[in-house]
Amino acid sequence: MRLKIKKNDNVIVIAGDDKGKTGKVLKVFPKKQRVVVEGVNIVKRHTRPSQKNPQGGIIKKEAPIHISNIMLIDPKTNERTRVGSKIIFDDTTKKKKIVRVSKKSGEMI
Repeated sequence: MRLKIKKNDNVIVIAGDDKGKTGKVLKVFPKKQRVVVEGVNIVKRHTRPSQKNPQGGIIKKEAPIHISNIMLIDPKTNERTRVGSKIIFDDTTKKKKIVRVSKKSGEMI
């Protein structure tokens, strides 16, 4: 399955406990249809002492969130938008290219 959200995209959460929060996509899991967003869906992880973390204790980290609960932020208007695709002919390489476009402003993402 081809996802419309990619790494480093700015997104807004539209459902759940973190509704209204924005952040950058850190990681994408296409098979599970989940993404990790910076500062969203923070969970507490209990860890035992190790060489990396000799103290151990409770660590806060981002957990994956389902892709249906986020929307892309339009780079032009800074509002949430749906994502479409457009076929563009590249003159330099003389090949067709599929690009993502914002449904609100029509601008390339």
